Order: sequence, then structure tokens, then C-alpha cells
Amino acid sequence: MTKLSVNLNAVAQLRNRRDVGWPSVTGIARLVLDAGAAGITVHPRPDERHIRRTDVFELQGVLKDYPAAEFNIEGYPSEDFLMLVEKVQPHQVTFVPDDPAQATSDHGWDIAANEDLLVNAIARMHALGIRVSLFVDEDPAVPALAANVGADRVELYTGPYGASFRLPEGASHLKALAATVKAAREAGHNVRTGGAGLGVNAGHDLTLENLPAFVAAVPGVDEVSIGHGITADALVLGFAEAVRRYREVLVG
Repeated sequence: MTKLSVNLNAVAQLRNRRDVGWPSVTGIARLVLDAGAAGITVHPRPDERHIRRTDVFELQGVLKDYPAAEFNIEGYPSEDFLMLVEKVQPHQVTFVPDDPAQATSDHGWDIAANEDLLVNAIARMHALGIRVSLFVDEDPAVPALAANVGADRVELYTGPYGASFRLPEGASHLKALAATVKAAREAGHNVRTGGAGLGVNAGHDLTLENLPAFVAAVPGVDEVSIGHGITADALVLGFAEAVRRYREVLVG
């Protein structure tokens, strides 16, 4: 079964509009975990426009009350980010190739061009037992490169699929995503995963509307990280019900 990790960036961004402390990022984290989410994802950016460094440490404390849940921290592997992750020691870190000015992640790694950066950053995370995922585009050639630099998983950038879900090219994106998953599973023996190939995560612009087709066409995904879509649905449904509905799709 594909696990659901809820990204709390949109909650933090709403909180940051006013200096009143609510909605509570930690409170929503507890709510979604109580509702059955398998984990929490955050992407702290240098300007702290949504998740703040203080949120990361407070969420670390929340996760101690949920021993079965996972904490995933996303970010560009700058020295400041790596030091933050080393202090928090989450279950997983997802490296993304973001420019600090980007509104959101919108492309995967050029692994060959960033090999030294990634090899060194991944080695630092592995020294602490942290699983590493690399944010990648839908390209079957990429997982082998990710395995070569030591990654444990890849996270498929599903934004192009989400944007074209209602268009003819949506089916082409699903085929490319499925081929990338297959390539990841065949990317060679990975000691840290205990078997052949890489694990696979996915995320970006996945919604209750387009997630069923994705699940049906792209088997073998370990985890989806969903933030904007589930937060938008929660405005209508409430977070607990939104989590329940997303999990219902993932269970099948």
C-alpha cells in the first residue's frame, strides 16, 4: 500500500499571514496523524515564508508521540539545511534542486551535473542513518544515476501529470511515470534498502481527482507527499476527512 505523508507548508503559510499563532502547525500535524496519515513532510526554505526552523524542531517533538509515523524534511542540500537535518535526524530527507526564490519545486535534479554535491550530502545523511530521496523528473534514465550517487529512493515530480490530467497528454505522463518506477526498481542492488533497486515516492499537484488514475497506472509507489491539494480539500472537508479520503484512494 502507498503511504500518505501530509505536507504542512500550506498550513504554515496561512499561519504566517497573521501574528496570532494559528492555525497551529503542530496541532494540524497531530490531527492528520490521528486521522491515519503515515507521516509528515515539511520543506523549510531560507526565507521561512511558510515552515520555520522552529516548526521543524516542534514537529520533531510531536513525532515522538507517534512512533510509527515518519518525518520527511525536504530542501536543497546547502550547508545550513544539512546542519538542520543533522540536528533533527528525521526518518527521511528529500533533496530538491530548488533556487531559494522559487515558489515551489518545479523540476528534478540534473544528477550528473551535481554528482559531487549529492554524493557528499548523501554520505552525511547516511552517517546518521537517515534515508535519502532525490526529487526527479519522469525519466527512466534517472533512477540509475540516483542509485549511483547513493540515494535510497527517488521522488517522482508529478506536477506535469497534475497539470495535464484532463488533457490527452496526461496519459503520456502516466506512462513515463510508470516507466520511471520500473527503472527505479531495477536500478541495481541497494544495500540500505535491503534489496534490489530504489524505493519510490511521488508528489506535486496530486489531488482527490487525479490521484485514482495515478494509483491505477503507476504501481509500486511507496509514498506520496501531498500538501497543497489536501489542504485545499480540508477547507471544505476538514483535515481528518480529507486524510481519510486520500487514504481510501491509496488503499484501493
